[in-house]
Amino acid sequence: MQKSSGNQSVSPTERKMVMIDIIKADKRHFSDFGWLKTYWLFSFSSYFDPRNIQFGALRVFNDDVVEPGTGFPTHPHEEMEIVTIVLAGEMTHADSMGNRTVIRAGDVQRMSAGTGLTHSEFNLGQDPVHFYQIWIFPDKADLKPTYDQKTFSPADWKNRLLPVASGQNIPGSVTFHTDASIYRCHLESAKEVTFPGTTGRRIFVYLTKGRLSINGKEMGSGDQARIDIEDFLTIKALEPAEIILIDVPF
Repeated sequence: MQKSSGNQSVSPTERKMVMIDIIKADKRHFSDFGWLKTYWLFSFSSYFDPRNIQFGALRVFNDDVVEPGTGFPTHPHEEMEIVTIVLAGEMTHADSMGNRTVIRAGDVQRMSAGTGLTHSEFNLGQDPVHFYQIWIFPDKADLKPTYDQKTFSPADWKNRLLPVASGQNIPGSVTFHTDASIYRCHLESAKEVTFPGTTGRRIFVYLTKGRLSINGKEMGSGDQARIDIEDFLTIKALEPAEIILIDVPF
C-alpha cells in the first residue's frame, strides 16, 4: 500500500489493498449473569467503548449461551435488522407481530424492527442454547416490522460460504433490508474458500471454533477479523473450522 506524506491522502481508487485487523478471543467483552453467559463483540448494554460502536453497518454481534428455563422477557426494538443464528439447543420466540416460533440449531431468524416491535426469547428446552444475535442498520427508516425464518442443514455450508441471510436478493436466504449478507461455513482441514472484495465494503469474520488463516494471517477459536477489502480474501482451514462471515457497506 502506498503511504502518504504530510496531510496528503491516497484515494481508494489509487490503491489496491486488504487491511485485516485480527482481534483475539481474550479481547472480547465477557459477562456472566448466571442464566446468561455472553461475549459482546461491540458496545452493548452495560459495556460501552466509544472506539467499538460498530463496523460499517454492523452494530451488534453477541455470542450468547442461555441456560434452560431462563431467557429475555418482552422488550422493544426499532430501526434495526436483527438476525439470530442458533448453533445448539433451541429458543422460543414470541413477538408483537403475533409470531410464536421455536428457533433450533441450524435455524436463522430475522426481525426487521422498523417502526417498532416487542419480543421475548426463552429457553424452554432441556439444554443450554448457544446462539449469535447480529444487528445491522437498515438502509431505510420507518419500515413496517416483519419476520422471516429458515432452516439450513450443516451439509449446506460444508466447505462453502452459504448465504443464510441477505439484503442482496440472494435466493434461498433469509431476507432483510440492508445491502449486506451473512454467510456460514464449515471448512474441513486444508480446505479453503475465497471471497471477492469491492471498494466501499467491510468484511467481518468470527471464528466459532478451529483454526484458519485469512490471506496468511492466522485466527484461533473465538477470534474475529475486521477487514477493509478491495481484493480477494482467501480463507484456509488449518484445522476444522466453523465461521460466520458478514459483508456490509461502510
